[in-house]
Parts: sequence; C-alpha cells; structure tokens
Amino acid sequence: AAREVERAGGEAHPFRCDLADASSIRALLEAAERRFGGVDILVTNSGGPPPGSFADLSDEQWQTATESLLFSVIRLARGVLPYMKEKRWGRIVSLVSVSVKQPIENLLLSNAIRPAVVGFAKSLSQETAPHGITVNCVAPGYTRTGRLDELAAARAKRTGSSVEGVFRAWEATIPAGRLGRPEELADLVVFLASERAGYLTGLTIPFDGGSVRGLM
Repeated sequence: AAREVERAGGEAHPFRCDLADASSIRALLEAAERRFGGVDILVTNSGGPPPGSFADLSDEQWQTATESLLFSVIRLARGVLPYMKEKRWGRIVSLVSVSVKQPIENLLLSNAIRPAVVGFAKSLSQETAPHGITVNCVAPGYTRTGRLDELAAARAKRTGSSVEGVFRAWEATIPAGRLGRPEELADLVVFLASERAGYLTGLTIPFDGGSVRGLM
C-alpha cells in the first residue's frame, strides 16, 4: 500500500502493527508522534473477524475479535486525542460494517462487536465536538476487496455454490445492482476527514448501494 501511494506521488511511512495487541498500538502511536509530532486524522480499520455462527465460536475468538475491533479503536483514540485537543482540530473516522445497521448471516462476531464501536464513537463525538474534533463511522456493505473474496469463498464452501454464484447473489440484494468500489469508499472517508466536514459528527454512514432497508 505504501508503494502504491509513493508511485502516485505521495509520501507514506508503513508501520507493522497488530491491532489486537496493546503494546503494538503504543509503539505505533509513539512512532507517529516521533515522525509527525502528533496525529491530525485517525482512520481506524481492522481486518474482519472470522465468519461463524454462535456454536462455532470459542471464547478465544470472541476475545480476539473484541481486542481487534473495539479496543483497537479505544486505544488509538486515547492516544491521538491529547494532540487533537491541543490543536483544537481533529478527525476520527472508524470503518465498521453495514452489519451495525443490519446483521449479516454467519458473521456473528462482527454483528455483535462492531455496534459497540458505533456506540463508543457516538459518545466520544459528544465529548470532543467542543474541541473542534469530529468522530464518525462509515459502514461499508459489499465492497470488492480481498476480505469479500474470503467471505465469498467461505460461503461457497458452506453452501456448495460457486464463488461467482455467491457474488451474483449478493449483487441481487443491492438496489444499485453492483458491488462497491474501494476508491468510492475512500472518497467518503477523505471527505469526512476534510475541513468541509467540520459540522458532521456522531454519524454512521452506510456505504452499501442502498441495501440496508431501515430508515435510519
């Protein structure tokens, strides 16, 4: 990813970090502070937990998913907020999942834990708004990434379908008739991180081609 940024003319400083490990997150925050002085924009995005129903999941899987999905956001926010408050400007955007609006079959860990991130972000947004800091969530639906390829393969194996058939079935549930593109998702995140989005905070915005049926 860093090489792609550099090929496009940007500057990137990759850092290997295990978001399920508190000491690894501390090392990341310390490295960012040494290089940049602090963090103005934090975008949290951890890998999705393994699929599975309730009977499939162990205590260890629940614990790991909670550490990587929820505590990673809490620890990263705790680390960047002092600098943001000092500058009286900051942006925190957490990528969650459309499962926070509408549970997804066989993704119990995501369905259960990601809504806690939304609750945390909404509460934090109330505390940070007076400091010029916004906190929002983006809830991607079916977006053509490597993660979706993994889920399609798992679903195909479980149901006896083909991977192509799984993708066609997903597309049939989306009013837009297609999967989302990663660059479209990136555009939304960039906007929320911009100066123009300074009056938007405490939101959870679906990126789903209209697939969520709820009103709110």
